Amino acid sequence: MSKPPSNSVVALHPAPLETLVIPAALDGRAGSNRAPGGVAQIAAANDLDAIRAWLARFADRPATFDSYRKEAERLLLWSLVQLGKPLSSLTHEDCLRYQHFLGDPQPAAVWVTGGVAHAGSGRGRKHPRGDARWRPFYGPLSPASIRQATVILNVLFWAGAGRVSGGQPLALSSQHTRKVAPRITRYLEPGLWQEVKDSIAAMPQDSPRARAHYHRARWLFTLLYLGGLRIAEAGGNTMGQFFVRRDVGGTMRWWLAVLGKGDKERLVPATRELMTELSRYRQSLGMTALPSPHEATPLVLPIGKTAGSTASTPTGAKAGDTSRPLTRAALHTIVKSVFAQAAQRLRERGGEDAARAALLEQASAHWLRHSAGSHMADRQVDLRHVRDNFGHASLTTTNIYLHVDDDRRHRDTDEKHRIDW
Repeated sequence: MSKPPSNSVVALHPAPLETLVIPAALDGRAGSNRAPGGVAQIAAANDLDAIRAWLARFADRPATFDSYRKEAERLLLWSLVQLGKPLSSLTHEDCLRYQHFLGDPQPAAVWVTGGVAHAGSGRGRKHPRGDARWRPFYGPLSPASIRQATVILNVLFWAGAGRVSGGQPLALSSQHTRKVAPRITRYLEPGLWQEVKDSIAAMPQDSPRARAHYHRARWLFTLLYLGGLRIAEAGGNTMGQFFVRRDVGGTMRWWLAVLGKGDKERLVPATRELMTELSRYRQSLGMTALPSPHEATPLVLPIGKTAGSTASTPTGAKAGDTSRPLTRAALHTIVKSVFAQAAQRLRERGGEDAARAALLEQASAHWLRHSAGSHMADRQVDLRHVRDNFGHASLTTTNIYLHVDDDRRHRDTDEKHRIDW
């Protein structure tokens, strides 16, 4: 065995993956979940190398990499330090114990930054990963965070990093997996979503610029939530892509034709609420309530821009600088500032709201898309309709039966997916 580098930390106490050295007896080479002669899913001879190989898949996605590394690291360290056994020897019962441990990581001096782990205590001070004071936890995990950790670790085990070869995947809980694996964990539960809406409603409107900020924030959050749009779609599409058509029953329904990820087109139901909020936003800018066909006005405008004569621009005409869309980064900044504002309101209340504030501070624009999908499913919107709203409907289809399905999807979405300002 080669000599470890001088800056390596010798197990067995919690240390970051990049400095962790595991004794041969615990490195998983002979883990009980390995099947001799099985086909390796990851080319790694021990548990640590298997985790590193798995994480390498996400190297180009920093946020995902950090989240996945955190959960894999915590489980590996718990297995080594708390149980004194390799990761690839964990049993189903061990993993159930680990779920309980996440809710109260003890002893706190070993696992928690600052050595204190009290429910509701919030996040401790963050230390660099190379600092001797670094610990894997900042405090107990909330039930939602435990569910998220479970989902990530089941991804790890399904990839083979928990067993390396042969046998069945070591799932944390097969029953729990069936329930939570399809669920998106980066979302706002209804109570927290209401806090965000309340925060937007409380934004100052005592000056023209403040009113413009309020109307834009309200419209952007409406668009991302009711439309289920990605942030890039909010910046890359125009108001002229709203259109109206009559359904088979004679009812006029509005739609938004979205050019999305991978240059794929889809139809998003423009519900009555969405169209009301669009009209509200446009009128706050001095524009007509409804867009004209092929209008070049961006879906969200910079402050101080009213799109000039864009609302009456003839088909095919260009609106000029006044119709320049906000960048993806600018839209992200607006969303993050609203979340920060809502988090500050929660933090000022103290108590359990401090932990909810910490969650909001982690939220991004994509959480609104996840939240919309989760809330639609919770309200029993047909999952096929949720799927199509989020990117699987085709604009090239003219089959009458699929048209009927579109109408049903619009009605289902309109009736059950609401923002309720």
